[in-house]
Amino acid sequence: MPTELLDVTEAPFSCPKSMVYGPCGGVEFDGTCEVAPHACVFLETPTVRWHGVDSEEQPGHSDPVPPSPVSAGATAMRELMGVRPVVVADFPARALDAASLTECATLLAGSVDAVLAGDAGAARVQFPPAYRASLIQATGLLAWTGFNCRDRNRVAMEGELAALAHVGVAGVHCVTGDHTNTGQRPDAKPVFDLDSTEAASLARANGHLVSVAEAPATPPVGRRPDRLLEKMRAGAEVCFVNHAGGVAPVADFIGRAQDLGADMKYIPCIPVVIDRESASLLRTFTTLVLPPGYLDRILSATDPFEEGIAAAVELAHGFLSIEGVAGVNLSGGTGPGREAWFAEALARIGREVLA
Repeated sequence: MPTELLDVTEAPFSCPKSMVYGPCGGVEFDGTCEVAPHACVFLETPTVRWHGVDSEEQPGHSDPVPPSPVSAGATAMRELMGVRPVVVADFPARALDAASLTECATLLAGSVDAVLAGDAGAARVQFPPAYRASLIQATGLLAWTGFNCRDRNRVAMEGELAALAHVGVAGVHCVTGDHTNTGQRPDAKPVFDLDSTEAASLARANGHLVSVAEAPATPPVGRRPDRLLEKMRAGAEVCFVNHAGGVAPVADFIGRAQDLGADMKYIPCIPVVIDRESASLLRTFTTLVLPPGYLDRILSATDPFEEGIAAAVELAHGFLSIEGVAGVNLSGGTGPGREAWFAEALARIGREVLA
């Protein structure tokens, strides 16, 4: 049975991200907020039950939002996950560079099933999600679009989700998003009109296969499965499981979530490290927990590139042995100018995992 749940009327609203269904994945290991000098306001609060997205009805509205078509890519991805495990790769292309997007997508097409195209702190300015997805899918590769609540209000989100459905993306990955005070754009005002749970509901209503993230190693560790269950009730079908320390911790988290009723498809994240630059980038991930000795094994090897490929494939096979796991996410990136090289490495890992 789930732990104690909180009615929304009792929920704390002092979160810097205006979250209702917190906490986010940015809670530090000591329980502090990622941007405020105090503990996360949700740590001592029972999990907020799913109650729907708050919305004020506009009587007499003359231009109602038409229903979106079901994304063709969502249908294809659901069918594929029903047949075999999938491999989703983080997308390493340069921001605002159509040539780099096309090059990396072409290199990955046929070797992975989709690419997860979100944003990072150092690349907060990207092409709009639907345009970026259209460039990726023009190469024959499915886009699984990262969709954050930091940069747009719910009206803009509705328009973007409708466009993504027309593009036919494989999935929409709903995250609350890092605060603008983290990363490289503190000059931008944060929006956070909705949070990840509310965005999941909106995306599902707009015809998408919806994924969310959960961070098993991030406080409050004991209540992370409860929060995931509420995301499922909101409309999420897939959970990307953040780096949590290896096969055993991920299996434990999935088992606890399934015991509560979170009957979802799970895609654990695999850290891809093939040189010191990719290791440095991975270390910037919030509350990163890697399998014991993982970085040392790779970086101390005679050939870190080959050892990194082998380590990723080995970890992928371990994750795929867990009941409920429907695929893996090849997670990571590298420095400027090496995007195509990293895409080639991701493609090779994808081929070996799917062999």
